[in-house]
Amino acid sequence: MNHLLRELAPISTDAWQEIEKESARTLKTTLAARRLVDFVGPQGWTASAVGTGRSDGIASPTDGPGANKVRARLRKVLPLVELRVPFEMSLADLNDIERGAKDPDTDAVIAAARAIAIAEDRAVFHGYPAAGIQGICEAQTKEGIHIGDDYELFPEVVTTALNRLRDEGVDGPYAIALGAECYKGLTETTHGGYPVMEHIRHLVEGPLVWAPGLDGSLVLSMRGDDFQLTVGEDFSIGYLGHDNDKVRLYIEETFTFWLLSQEAAIPLVHRASAEAAEPRREAAE
Repeated sequence: MNHLLRELAPISTDAWQEIEKESARTLKTTLAARRLVDFVGPQGWTASAVGTGRSDGIASPTDGPGANKVRARLRKVLPLVELRVPFEMSLADLNDIERGAKDPDTDAVIAAARAIAIAEDRAVFHGYPAAGIQGICEAQTKEGIHIGDDYELFPEVVTTALNRLRDEGVDGPYAIALGAECYKGLTETTHGGYPVMEHIRHLVEGPLVWAPGLDGSLVLSMRGDDFQLTVGEDFSIGYLGHDNDKVRLYIEETFTFWLLSQEAAIPLVHRASAEAAEPRREAAE
């Protein structure tokens, strides 16, 4: 028995398979950052940190004199953060799966999977200070390019970002992550009868990714070794308890993100969002 305690849950094999299937479908659809950055793992539940190869000098543990003085340095690491989203499912629905029901109510697991996927993506894209994670957009806020509501002009903005990356010596292939608002705007816009989204597809060699956890959009290089997402325990569903009506479950993961090259991405930001972020940065400083 491991820490997930699944063996204690009053859930049949078929019901577990249905839960896992719906969770996997939602995660695959929602997760964006994993399709764009280097992925390391999964390293397992016991993995705790990623070494950065750096260290800081600290006070000596002894007071030895002169040449015999003990010198000390503390290794710097990125600790893995644990994310968990609890949810409940009806015992009656789970039992119906065992009876052959093809339309069980799995809204709860879908909502939980979506929530944790967006949380991971927001940490990668926008940072998570409490977990020691610097996000891609957070690091490049001052270098971001403003975008407006006229999505016919979006290809020009992307071209500007690509040229800036090339000027910085950042090679491709390049990719674009599109926040939900930008994705919707682009799919609804044509130029001369030609979908603007298709125009943008021709500007980059890499994928265009729907990223509901991203504000605005992001143009980035996929040359490798710029962004590293390290996962300890990958998305797993565990058991909390149950009564006569409900089973309490949760979905969890452990991860950290390492921003290795700030210059390898250019955020495309809505002006209002950029202006709102400025006071928050000043307050943090």
